Amino acid sequence: MKKTCELCPHRCELEEGQTGFCRARQNRDGQIISINYGKVTALALDPIEKKPLRHFYAGKNILSVGSFGCNLRCPYCQNHTISMANEVQAVSCYISPEELVACALERIPDGNIGIAYTYNEPLIGYEYVRDCAMLAKEKQLKNVVVTNGCIAEEAFQKLLPWIDAWNIDLKGFKNASYGQLCGDLEVVKRNIVSAAAQGHVEITTLIVPQRTDTEEEIRELSSWLSSVDCKIPLHITRFFPQYRMQDCLATPVSTVYRLADVARKYLEYVYEGNC
Repeated sequence: MKKTCELCPHRCELEEGQTGFCRARQNRDGQIISINYGKVTALALDPIEKKPLRHFYAGKNILSVGSFGCNLRCPYCQNHTISMANEVQAVSCYISPEELVACALERIPDGNIGIAYTYNEPLIGYEYVRDCAMLAKEKQLKNVVVTNGCIAEEAFQKLLPWIDAWNIDLKGFKNASYGQLCGDLEVVKRNIVSAAAQGHVEITTLIVPQRTDTEEEIRELSSWLSSVDCKIPLHITRFFPQYRMQDCLATPVSTVYRLADVARKYLEYVYEGNC
């Protein structure tokens, strides 16, 4: 029996046994399940600034965990070996929510404050993030999500109470460019507004040559973000050749700094990244 996955804007209609666009959700026995649940491809203790988060427990570390799959198709993805992988291609090991939280607690002496769900797109594994986050909260650990923000409103709202901080990728400010990535700008904007109203949020925008490197676009983006809250930190980040854009040149450092100055006309906290 065909079933619709309602987790993200793609709303994939899946036949029995079929896997969705994200490569991580499947129709099994008439139910949409997360086939990447607990299947960890990356686990590391990272500085919180690497997420990047600059205004949330600066100087601390956080246990970062990732799986496989993504519901966007960014041709410059730096984590494409896992985000573009399916269940067969991904090298993973199973870590239960209880085991992950126990691991996070063990790393407290190393400056760990909690768990960051990151590396691939964590929200396509919504159930695992939810289950781990609820257990982590019980142990007074912090939960951080690094996401593209392309998730349905109902699921996002249900997750908000369990998450202490978000870094949301705002991959530009044009509907057409979001369409090229198989994303939805309006969905991301709505979720940024919701996250900012609920707690701590920071935004990352990658400056890709000939895609998101115009002053006009950064002006529109930062002006809108300021209308949500002018104190939301914005990370203007330099592009390096990756994945299907390896024949492109890296973004000039001067361009990153120039666009950061444009954003500062609207926002109080703007940071250059990868420079």
